[in-house]
Amino acid sequence: MNEQKALIDAITKGIQEKKGKGIIVADLTNIGDTICKYFVVCQGNTPSQVAAIVESVRETVRNEHRLRPSSIDGLRNAEWVAMDYADVLVHVFLPEPRQYYSLETLWADAGLKTVPDLD
Repeated sequence: MNEQKALIDAITKGIQEKKGKGIIVADLTNIGDTICKYFVVCQGNTPSQVAAIVESVRETVRNEHRLRPSSIDGLRNAEWVAMDYADVLVHVFLPEPRQYYSLETLWADAGLKTVPDLD
């Protein structure tokens, strides 16, 4: 398993620990001129859940890979938080902004993988 796949697994684990839903991994490796190689998109139902998901991802990745995001943007209102792990960008949305921005459809050329929700 390569580094990015292991990182994505840790990110997914962090999301699922706080009951994040609708996880989609977009593989951008076959698309030229992208800012990263993978997007991980998910959602929480409330701003506090979005913030908890972000913190869980940060802790899980730090514990398993000794990595910290180079930046985290959007925590103030926690409607759309972006976490930058260089080759992997994590987007944690509230449902309405996620539907509005629809990142998955913007990257329709990417290989999209849906991670089943844990219930």
